[in-house]
Amino acid sequence: MVRDRVDPMGMRRIRTKLVWLLVLPFLWFAQPTRALLLLGAALAVAGLIIRGWAAGTIRKEEDLTTSGPYAYVRNPLYVGSFFIGLGVVLAGGHWIWPALFLAFYGGVYGRTMSGETELLTELFGDRFLHYSEHVPALLPRLTAYRPSQPDSSGGFRFGQYKRNNEWEALLGAGAAFAFLATKQMWLG
Repeated sequence: MVRDRVDPMGMRRIRTKLVWLLVLPFLWFAQPTRALLLLGAALAVAGLIIRGWAAGTIRKEEDLTTSGPYAYVRNPLYVGSFFIGLGVVLAGGHWIWPALFLAFYGGVYGRTMSGETELLTELFGDRFLHYSEHVPALLPRLTAYRPSQPDSSGGFRFGQYKRNNEWEALLGAGAAFAFLATKQMWLG
């Protein structure tokens, strides 16, 4: 299966376990303030929009997606995850959480992106190499990439968003902010 080739070292499983290992102490020790909740929520909403757009556009295991958010950045799902995660940890109210998040993100997602780059090069060859030369991995370009051979994604589709289980990110972020907001109200 392509997913196993993209993630040969099981980084997805490791990432999930590490997140849950960090979530409980984060929620326990979080000291949210109203201002940090608002800042964090704004970042998380931006991340959810980016991830949602990407998840509704990508056709995993079918074609090299170069349209939608992929015309600006090669890894919009990870960019969205970055903003969601940063938003949640900033809302936690202590400097240690963003520091841990940045270390976690760099270590785990860096390895994941490296494996995906190798696989996409193998699957799509020169087409992916040309794309990767013109579209940055994480910092978006200002204008949309226009490939000589467009992808077959057909743009954003809500059905694709649902098939890619993107509602899970929305649910997770919503639950985190609901907990933090409740904790902030209790702490005053």
